[in-house]
Amino acid sequence: MRWVMTALSAATLAACGGSGPSNELPKGIKEISATAYPATTVGKGDTAATQDLLTGGMGRTGLGAAAAPAYADPANPTAAELRRNALYSNYRGILDPSAGGGYGLLYGPNVTVDGQVTSNEGLIPGREYVAVLDDGTGRKQTVIAVQVPDSFSASNPCIVLGASSGSRGVYGAIGTAGEWGLKKGCAVALTDAGKGVGLHNLSDDTVNRIDGTRATRTVAGALSFFAANLSDAARAAYNAVLPNRIAIKHAHSQQNPEKDWGLDTLAAGRYALYVLNARYGTPDNRVPFTAGNTLVIAGSASNGGAASLRAAEQDGDGLIDGVVASEPVTEMPTTAGYGIQFGGAAVAGYGKTLADYTTYGNIYQPCAALAADAAMAETSIYNYIALTAMTARATARCDGLAAKGLVTGATTAERAADALARLRAYGWSSDNDSMHNAHYALGNGPILSAMYTMAYGRFGVDANLCGASFAAANATGDVVAAAPAALASSFATANGTANGTPATVIYNDSKGGAKSWPWAVSPSTGVADFGLDNALCQHALVSGKDLATGAALTASSQPSKAQSDAVRAGIAEVLHSANLRGKPTIIVAGRSDALVPVNHNARAYTALNRTIEGAASKLRYIEVVNGQHFDAFLPFSGFDTRFVPLHPYFNQAMDVMWAHLKSGSALPASQVVRTTPRGGTAGAAAAPAITAANVPPFAMAPGAADQIGFSGMSITVPR
Repeated sequence: MRWVMTALSAATLAACGGSGPSNELPKGIKEISATAYPATTVGKGDTAATQDLLTGGMGRTGLGAAAAPAYADPANPTAAELRRNALYSNYRGILDPSAGGGYGLLYGPNVTVDGQVTSNEGLIPGREYVAVLDDGTGRKQTVIAVQVPDSFSASNPCIVLGASSGSRGVYGAIGTAGEWGLKKGCAVALTDAGKGVGLHNLSDDTVNRIDGTRATRTVAGALSFFAANLSDAARAAYNAVLPNRIAIKHAHSQQNPEKDWGLDTLAAGRYALYVLNARYGTPDNRVPFTAGNTLVIAGSASNGGAASLRAAEQDGDGLIDGVVASEPVTEMPTTAGYGIQFGGAAVAGYGKTLADYTTYGNIYQPCAALAADAAMAETSIYNYIALTAMTARATARCDGLAAKGLVTGATTAERAADALARLRAYGWSSDNDSMHNAHYALGNGPILSAMYTMAYGRFGVDANLCGASFAAANATGDVVAAAPAALASSFATANGTANGTPATVIYNDSKGGAKSWPWAVSPSTGVADFGLDNALCQHALVSGKDLATGAALTASSQPSKAQSDAVRAGIAEVLHSANLRGKPTIIVAGRSDALVPVNHNARAYTALNRTIEGAASKLRYIEVVNGQHFDAFLPFSGFDTRFVPLHPYFNQAMDVMWAHLKSGSALPASQVVRTTPRGGTAGAAAAPAITAANVPPFAMAPGAADQIGFSGMSITVPR
């Protein structure tokens, strides 16, 4: 049931004559709702429903089911239904939900906090408090959900901070920080960190409310999660030229949300303390929980891992006690003063920012995917995961690069090999080769290159930056109106990006008319080549120069110097310091991660931290062989046979961090973990079921051949 908070508020306690500090709602926080989820059936007849904190009432069985729960009215799903389905899609969006991949055995709602596999559904009762953090403009709208399980112990208080991964909404870390923390009896402070599913459909002026339901911008009012900063007249004018476009919060909020990921995570922690004090405080002790007596761990994956590290860097009040970051995006401020050695050889390309290497990869990946060393011939539910349906367009990309002097070679094979070599020189390794194929086929390059340049430069939806926009598209790439049902369920099904649910990246300037990125025709080449001109433009925004000519951008170039300056100023706002203030920290990363390559992220960050904190650093780095970025891809043919999940190592790192903070147990040494892929028949989805032997735990004291160390200011990683 949904109710207005009735726990003793600061004002109520003050009226009772209490003394000492009062429990103050943190600045900028507005409470939205508090809901009890008893994990038992409530209501009668057709209105009967079960919800809990972790699974939305679905339990292990429901989260593992291939189909999401149905809506009573798909055109008008309720907030409760959307919450349930958002938990379903976010859990499955970052973890492998298949039994053969470890779900229900190595992790899952039925696996206890100490690793015991049970037959239980794993429902966790408790209360969820939802609030919004704003900066006074009404446009920031960072959502926080504090989950307090019934198992929370006031005598042994703990909080887990879970910033969302990727561009996901408030439940984006439910499968990582959420599951681990709730099982431990900790309050869990989830936040979207200024991202989330905010889709403003410009044609009908509808938006997502904070609770996920949709309404017109006027009806939503103050509960609108995101609306583009356009007047009605400006929106009408834009619609007349580019109809059926969709504004996306992460890209178009004009807030550069990444700059606040750490601060938002800290705000979530402070709100969690407020909630606990409001619920458990008494007139004689109004603030029983403080940073000093409450154990706080920041733990999440990908962008959430980045937010956790940034929060530790910015934590001047000592709120956070420890950090666990899995596959984090670490925006490196410099490449000077440190280095990386892998297998005894110096790594040349390292320490680049997300915008730099992503936009560069977006240029070369479709051509490199045709190289023999990048082959990944299996197919999956994505019918073009190996570019088998796009070979002609990938070949055209190679040809276009060659014509501009950006690859060498007389044949496609030679040009593809050169493109792959350029990616390796830019910081990827041979462990990433086959993943270029998959990542580009899934649109990661086009999506991130468009979204992040828009976000960093604070460009509005009407900027037509590098000719890119977002909209629904049909099977031949033409812009169409988004399906009403897709918009209605977007809070649950979308992930905050332009991944096609329901919006994809549109190249407005495609020759012959706007097309979605797989069908885009570059004006300079006149052929369908995934929009080479668009990709070159986006990288120029980041580098400040034309890649083909090396010339600096000017006031009249495309893109312009002013646009590039805006993007680069935004990038400067998101850089990490790598100063963890002596906080114990464990970073887990997969060596095969091609989306967040270790040379630009985990390895580089660990090395820079060493130059700042020296031998006193409490950062430990765990590099997992055969680990890649998306555990959710592991059920796909080819992924199942080649790669192992990283999630068990996140859980182990959280366990080890807990033991270190609670009992003073040692942190593990930095190390390489040698895993064993499941193998099986490639292309037949025939990998055998995973066992614990495939993913051995990291050691507290690894052997010499597995130790990650330092030689001077260079991190040394064994092959």
